[in-house]
Amino acid sequence: VVAVYGELGSGKTHLIQAIGHGLLEKAPQTKILYVSSERFTNDFVSSIKEGRGKEFKDRYRNVDLLLIDDIQFIGGKEQTQEEFFHTFNELHQQRKQVVMTSDRPPKAIPSLEDRLRSRFEWGMIVDIAAPDMETRAAILQTKCQEKSFVIDQELIQMVAASIQSNIRELEGALNKIIAYHQLKNFTPNKESVRLVLSTLEAQNLKRSATPKDIIGVVADFYGVGLDDIAGKSREKRLA
Repeated sequence: VVAVYGELGSGKTHLIQAIGHGLLEKAPQTKILYVSSERFTNDFVSSIKEGRGKEFKDRYRNVDLLLIDDIQFIGGKEQTQEEFFHTFNELHQQRKQVVMTSDRPPKAIPSLEDRLRSRFEWGMIVDIAAPDMETRAAILQTKCQEKSFVIDQELIQMVAASIQSNIRELEGALNKIIAYHQLKNFTPNKESVRLVLSTLEAQNLKRSATPKDIIGVVADFYGVGLDDIAGKSREKRLA
């Protein structure tokens, strides 16, 4: 059992998919299933409505490796947690592997049953920390090589120093720099790169949180639906 957690855009999905691809290269006969927790929930609900319980169990329990993304979203979903608990136990008893991702460590996932939380902590818990300056620069260098885009190391350092939030925004900034210079058809320099970075900073400053944004963040953190928060229910988990 492996639980990988990190902030949005830290590369969790890429990592667990790479685990699956790596295992397939070594053992092509391995049965691997990758799903998001949302897909798991939707499949489970559909199987109940359509009377496909056995089909659901066969799909999720007859695998050698289950990769499940964003497990925090099953928090508060009692029936889904119940089904995942039994799926997890079945795979564990068969000595199969389960790798999960989350945006926080298992003990910090709200509305998660204690029995599931304890099982998530049975194996290895991996924290994907934000990339440091050297790592961000190395990522940019690799992306430039992949895109056959030539840029001085000094400019790469400038971009790496400016974008510190996550890898997704880092690559987005590089893509904008590449597009700008290819459109203008000239080699990047300090002034041009600084200009592109300033437009990104301006865009970030213009973003203001709306009530819907705030409710969405709260709903995500506590693992409840937007409709639940806006509804009239006074259940403890919502109140």
